[in-house]
Amino acid sequence: MGSLDTNPTAFSAFGDDASAGFQPLNPDDVRSYLHKAVDFISDYYKSVESLPVLPDVKPGYLRNELSSAPPTSSAPFDVTMKELRASVVPGMTHWASPNFFAFFPSTNSAAAIAGDLIASAMNTVGFTWQAAPAATEMEVLALDWLAQLLRLPSSFMNRTGAAGRGTGGGVILGTTSEAMLVTLVAARDAALRRSGSQGVSGLPRLAVRAVSPASTLPTSAPSPPGPETDYALDPARLLEVMQADVDAGLVPTYVCATVGTTSSNAVDPVGAIADVAAVFNAWVHVDAAYAGSACICPEFRHHLDGVERVDSISMSPHKWLLTCLDCTCLWVRDTHRLTDSLETNPEYLKNDASESGNVTDLKDMQVGVGRRFRGLKLWMVMRTYGAAKLQEHIRSDVAMAKMFEDSVRSDDRFEVVVPRNFALVCFRIKPHGGGMTEEDADEANRELMECLNRTGKAYLAHTVVDDRFVLRFAVGSSLQEERHVRSAWELINKTTTEIMQDKIVAAVE
Repeated sequence: MGSLDTNPTAFSAFGDDASAGFQPLNPDDVRSYLHKAVDFISDYYKSVESLPVLPDVKPGYLRNELSSAPPTSSAPFDVTMKELRASVVPGMTHWASPNFFAFFPSTNSAAAIAGDLIASAMNTVGFTWQAAPAATEMEVLALDWLAQLLRLPSSFMNRTGAAGRGTGGGVILGTTSEAMLVTLVAARDAALRRSGSQGVSGLPRLAVRAVSPASTLPTSAPSPPGPETDYALDPARLLEVMQADVDAGLVPTYVCATVGTTSSNAVDPVGAIADVAAVFNAWVHVDAAYAGSACICPEFRHHLDGVERVDSISMSPHKWLLTCLDCTCLWVRDTHRLTDSLETNPEYLKNDASESGNVTDLKDMQVGVGRRFRGLKLWMVMRTYGAAKLQEHIRSDVAMAKMFEDSVRSDDRFEVVVPRNFALVCFRIKPHGGGMTEEDADEANRELMECLNRTGKAYLAHTVVDDRFVLRFAVGSSLQEERHVRSAWELINKTTTEIMQDKIVAAVE
């Protein structure tokens, strides 16, 4: 059946050279293959600027390029690399391109790539301390280092100096969604213990308040934040809604404040939200996935003011701190609240170190058991570049974003829609005299984005703010320089002129 070769000899464990046997980690092959892979990576970074940011391919294209069935026989590694270059690269959206301005950046660095490569080669599965002592302790150390750069309270750290182990700690996860999931589970369990048996089937009805405007809430939500609060949550309104939950028989459980929302980079007032949540004993999580990286700079640290009163905080160095995917750092003030909800303890994982209570098995702070050696690349980034260069990286991106913002403000065809807090500029063509309505402006902005993206010379994404179609210009790709931002603005300017001229001609006709 199918297209696989059913000849048993084709599946010999010894491949094409039975005398030598199959050696997937032959030292000469490892050296040769990785040299070629590193050459490919180096060449890619040199050439990615010239590649179209968005590929011109249709869904399903790759199946037509490559064999639909797995090969029976081995092939030289050069053949594999040739197919990578010919078929895979042309279908990539190049997040590494300095002309990528969509979503948020996905930053990288030589140190991070090296760390990820070494971690992949070691291929450790660090579910317990005993299974990978160095990997576990490296993760602990890297998280404590980053916590110090962020000036988090010592209560969030694994180690507290001469006092030894503290109650807090952290874990490196794959995504912010995972961080929110595990803390929500812990918050749920805490609320159940606090509330006793109430409500349907003996369980209380829990209320979750996700502050990010993009979130969908299971109960009546606060009205969406607006321009009067710079699109951040109003603590007074949150208090009203949480009290209404209590009055309705719900148990307030979890509030998520966001530092740098995806849509507009709004910053929720962390301290004030924590004060409201404390009234109801609700868990407070801070999602600083993107903008948390900026808080290693003293001039941005105030955005985390009040963090000492929250229960957990997460940020993603893979977004803006030069550490490749996946790397989301989660800190909690009391690790026991997390491990009590997530701990697994099968007989085959029991060992003296775990039983001693002197170590935290990181499997107990995540969903699942297996885990990658993520701490190595984060440690290598901080160890190689140091705080000064990481701060320089953040400040350079913010300066380039301000330069772009100034260009937008200097052109009266455009408006900056929300205040720029970090390195994201939300802007649009605004309605103007001559009968352009808000609906016309939305259409013009959508057309502008589509035209820009079709050129392959820039890639922007959009959002909707107050029912208006808004373009997002996110600075931060690791290869970006001022010249790329200036070129993008020139392209935006030129394309806008063409669109407006076409609309004038159409109106006349």
